[in-house]
Amino acid sequence: MHFDLIDLKLFLNVTEAGNITAGAAHSHLSLASASARIRGLESSLGIALLERGRRGVTPTAAGKALSQHARLILQQVERLQVDLTDYAQGFKGQIRLLCNTSALSEHLPERLAEFLASHPNIDINLEEHPSLRILHAVRHGTADIGIISNAVDASDLQTLAFCADPLTLIMPADHPLAGLPRTELASLRFSQTLQYEFVGLGANSAMAIYLEEQALHLGRRLKTRVRAESFDGVMRMVLRGAGLGVVPQAAVERFQQAAQLKSVPLSDPWADRQLLLCAPDFAALPQYAQALLRSLGAQTAFLDTPMSSTDN
Repeated sequence: MHFDLIDLKLFLNVTEAGNITAGAAHSHLSLASASARIRGLESSLGIALLERGRRGVTPTAAGKALSQHARLILQQVERLQVDLTDYAQGFKGQIRLLCNTSALSEHLPERLAEFLASHPNIDINLEEHPSLRILHAVRHGTADIGIISNAVDASDLQTLAFCADPLTLIMPADHPLAGLPRTELASLRFSQTLQYEFVGLGANSAMAIYLEEQALHLGRRLKTRVRAESFDGVMRMVLRGAGLGVVPQAAVERFQQAAQLKSVPLSDPWADRQLLLCAPDFAALPQYAQALLRSLGAQTAFLDTPMSSTDN
């Protein structure tokens, strides 16, 4: 079975346009050539890929499957072209790293800056996503390394401990919850806070999505009164009475006015979380990606050999 990149691009253009004529034009092919290529695809696979009608074409179940794979293949080819162009310009490596909100804002900035300063020929494509989306990207090869919470199931991937990342409830000193006895505060659960209003992060942030999911698991909705752009913004607004907040303990420790906030660890198991590095196979990563793992504190046998200057 042989697949031509031109055929795959053509098939995507046809299915997106819903018309072979338009798909041929987008692919810079004549109608006759495009029709012949699609018939050739169907013949080689022994199955119909398109349902043809008066108003155009629609993909069959097999055609939809081909479209999904074709899109991934063409995305990989595009990335390959970009990476090879970088190599031709003297660029040695690019690492695709996905992480959650907490890792992005609290645990990575200084570590990544130090790594980049000591490896001038390596670039990092860093993106924030919820842990479940990170798992999907790593599994499908659209990310090299992920940093996820241990609350998600990554048993089909290799994982390494990165750091502890417990979540803390913060509140103004005069909030009703702040007046609870110390023993009750020590065992405070997320469900006990949901009657109150919150200051949250942006609706699309990984942390906001994570907390919304925890509330939904309890059959409740998070009452988000206002959204801030950062953990620092959340804490500043909570400090001035806008509502409750849930932030990483690391953010509280970094906050200059933390002493004016009331903060208590949530006793829910999901809040006492660990961050993990994940990949399908750490040993199969390029040397420069393994160098990043070492700089992040990952300790395992296959990372014991330092990257030489020629790999840098």
